[in-house]
Amino acid sequence: MPQRIEQLKKWLVSLPELSDYSFEPASNDASFRRYFRLIENGKSYIAMDAPPDREDSRPFVKVAEALESIGLNVPHIYARDLTQGFMLLEDLGTELYLDRLSSETVDRLYGDALGALATLQACGPRDGLPKYDRALLMQEMALFKDWLLLQELSLSLTHEELSMLERVFELLADSALQQPQVCVHRDYHSRNLMVTTRHNPGILDFQDAVIGPVTYDLVSLLRDCYVSWPDGRVRDWAMGYYELALQSGILRSEHETPFLTWFDLMGVQRHLKASGIFARLYRRDGKPGYLKEIPRTLGYITQLKTESVPLQELSEFIRLRVLPYLKAA
Repeated sequence: MPQRIEQLKKWLVSLPELSDYSFEPASNDASFRRYFRLIENGKSYIAMDAPPDREDSRPFVKVAEALESIGLNVPHIYARDLTQGFMLLEDLGTELYLDRLSSETVDRLYGDALGALATLQACGPRDGLPKYDRALLMQEMALFKDWLLLQELSLSLTHEELSMLERVFELLADSALQQPQVCVHRDYHSRNLMVTTRHNPGILDFQDAVIGPVTYDLVSLLRDCYVSWPDGRVRDWAMGYYELALQSGILRSEHETPFLTWFDLMGVQRHLKASGIFARLYRRDGKPGYLKEIPRTLGYITQLKTESVPLQELSEFIRLRVLPYLKAA
């Protein structure tokens, strides 16, 4: 790692934007990327270190430029060296949505985030983005079984439990594919949105964007793995977004009836995926800090009111076979 830092600093001093700057860690994320904050004559920048053998930075560049072109507040790229895996980015500040959200601020902050989401879905890029197809949806849900149930909790699953999970995964994939397909950020939540004084919110971590279900980013925001709100408020915000999407041409009037069902089922898919990723971050990458988010994330599923028998079975399975083991782990 010290060698990477030296390589990064050598690249930075070659840039016209920089000459005499301070250099300090800004943040890590759940990938192999690292970020550093640089201050030059009172102006702040972010340096990204994305080792090319671990991270392909080309999607980041492509999506960043596309989102910036439609007026969304993403970091401007001042300089790049993709061969080495370095970038110099605009600094969107230090205030995460997660740190500023409260009962007093949430309506305003979510209002801004929902407005930006409508722009993303109505005007966002489509050409060249991967599709959120059945294979990817199923692969993501398998993370729940492979990393949380089998690796982290060492559960021995019965044939009936495996069959139940397969039925649930198929149901959730079917629902996702029935929805109108739009540009999906894929991690649109309180740890990737920044509170900014202009063009709020600042949007980060968009490099995995795909073409996928209209409710995916909405449920990522409103049923966040890191912060939760009363379900009545969540449904009001969701239907408020439906009206905005209707006005923006993203949705049509015939989508009103299935919309909340799509929203609920999309949440189950995402929360299964996220809980598996949190377990993988611990087991594979040595990052235990995400484990504490799993009970909240799976709690959304157990609290869901549904007439779907497979989802009722999943809820009972999580309540009896998963959550007690998490508390003991």
